Amino acid sequence: MAKEQQTLRQHAEAAYAHELQALQKLDDKPRPRGWQLSPQAVVTYLLGGILADGTVIEPKYFGQRRLIEVAVATLVTDRALLLVGIPGTAKTWVSEHLAAAVSGNSKLLVQGTAGLNEEALRYGWNYARLLAEGPSEKALVPSPVMVGMQQGLVVRIEELTRIPSDVQDALITVLSEKTLPVPELNTEVQAIHGFNVIATANDRDKGVNELSSALRRRFNTVVMPLPDSLEEEVLIVETRVNQAQQQLQLPAAVLPSAEVRRLVTIFRELRSGRTEDGRVRIKSPSSTLSTAEAISVINSGQALATHFGNGELLATDLAASLTGAIVKDKNQDAPIWEEYLETVLRQRKDWQDLYAACRELITRPQ
Repeated sequence: MAKEQQTLRQHAEAAYAHELQALQKLDDKPRPRGWQLSPQAVVTYLLGGILADGTVIEPKYFGQRRLIEVAVATLVTDRALLLVGIPGTAKTWVSEHLAAAVSGNSKLLVQGTAGLNEEALRYGWNYARLLAEGPSEKALVPSPVMVGMQQGLVVRIEELTRIPSDVQDALITVLSEKTLPVPELNTEVQAIHGFNVIATANDRDKGVNELSSALRRRFNTVVMPLPDSLEEEVLIVETRVNQAQQQLQLPAAVLPSAEVRRLVTIFRELRSGRTEDGRVRIKSPSSTLSTAEAISVINSGQALATHFGNGELLATDLAASLTGAIVKDKNQDAPIWEEYLETVLRQRKDWQDLYAACRELITRPQ
């Protein structure tokens, strides 16, 4: 019997298909042309709620409602949306769910890299057919951007500022004129209603290529902030970790809120350069220490506890991944982490197990 195959990660429109269907069924607000849902329903899908038929919509984003409203309102207009923020502020997560809610399709994706060429944003060619038949529509290979324009769908561009500047500017005509010229065929592709672009950018990446003023004017920029409070960040981490456990089919285990709270507290203190009570100033390491990084640390700790422990997340499991997340540059970050352990963690009486576990990793011979 053939083994049933399951994808490691479903696209948003598949993972939350029941929510999108329920929203479509009950959505009685005006929908922009080409949209699957009304702007109000899109916001509900992102922020969560309970529908009239009792369907529970899980929150996909925890944060300011107004920020999501501004993002959705931007997509209603002819301006593209640029989500900016440090790694781990849910830029990619939000862009995927916005595309799923607006178009029912989040798969039109261009992943920005330093080596990306212009064909990835415009179109390419099937060179075997090109040589055999010459330039023709059958030989043309459309990019996700071209497909989005033809079908009226939202296109996602990840890490826009990692794309070389001359390649970035290939978007200017698309975003301003809503056309994509194909001079080899003496024609052009015109966007239909529903088409728009959601781009993300990390303003702290060492590989950043600044956007030209002409391109930046085509975007409405929304800055994605880090969580405002400790409680909000703990809630985000717990929610996403529980979702990850279901996707990875890990044995069900109670996630200890105390360990999540300690981890998030450490990240917030090292990010801000002072303890939560504001009494002690500390140095910040070079690592980002984002909410996404905290989720990764908990997931790694849970995997250690499940497969190499008793199933309960302990300080020793947490410390193993925590140290690696903080110390990215041994020469720069290790002294900062050691100083934090001695001046902050060591002074907290109920944190001695975590202090000892982290201290052991530092002093253990390499």
